[in-house]
Amino acid sequence: MANKSSAVADEPIDVLFALHPNFNLLDFAGPLEVLTTALHDKDDPTSKAFEVTIASGEPQVLSEQGVIIKSQLNWKEAYDRLDDFDVLVVVGGNSNEVLEKKTEPLGLISKYSEIQKEDPTRERTLLSICTGSLFLAEQGILAGLSATTHPDYITKLEIVCSKAATRDLGERTDVIDDARYVVNNLRFDLGDEDENPYIRRKSDAGRRPSNARKGSISFKGATRRESIARRASMRLGGLRVITSGGVAAGLDATLYLVSVLVTEESANEVAQLMQLTWTKGVVVDGLDV
Repeated sequence: MANKSSAVADEPIDVLFALHPNFNLLDFAGPLEVLTTALHDKDDPTSKAFEVTIASGEPQVLSEQGVIIKSQLNWKEAYDRLDDFDVLVVVGGNSNEVLEKKTEPLGLISKYSEIQKEDPTRERTLLSICTGSLFLAEQGILAGLSATTHPDYITKLEIVCSKAATRDLGERTDVIDDARYVVNNLRFDLGDEDENPYIRRKSDAGRRPSNARKGSISFKGATRRESIARRASMRLGGLRVITSGGVAAGLDATLYLVSVLVTEESANEVAQLMQLTWTKGVVVDGLDV
């Protein structure tokens, strides 16, 4: 796999879905539809922006709606390959059992955040859908951040966050109950279009424009080193954390993800194809490219 910290114009963004037993089907299927529809170039159907992989404990995992989904990785394989993925998506459903028995994807969530802290030069995103935010809260990921979940589980999220903060001596979480999604951006600026590995450029033969046209190479190098150092000092090593409200709100959150990792135009194209009105959420703690 290409190093995503380098400028790779046409590499897909690698996404891992973590599916636990009795997950909510729409929490999975909605974001999946958004991601697999998104293109780098709306006029080029081969320019798929995302590559999706599914992980679970067994070769097949049953949703709470009775639909069976085949997985491509078991949990062990997911741990081994976790550094390959730019985005980890955690869905809701059957949350009480996961929290009580301390089962996956809890460990996977923690490991993903640890990888980010060990390598802050790489841009990574952790996205939870609906009650998937409870799993992030349990693992202390939401300490000091802002978050939301399904309206019926707001109190539950507050309780789990409070217990985690007490247990870990961590900061409190700002739980927002009236947002479709909440983004803790915590990222550094990847630079202009020529330096952003997630933007598919239309330059001749895919060549990058000369650095000489953009100013001093030494200045750009110094700026990037400063940005990486700033990112490394951020909570979770600059991991972007997005939590969404109930099921359909996960579509809005995933459209936001498309808008920042690909383009706003791509996100709007997906929304139009899905006949979906994109309702924006809350973005805190950082700037987008």
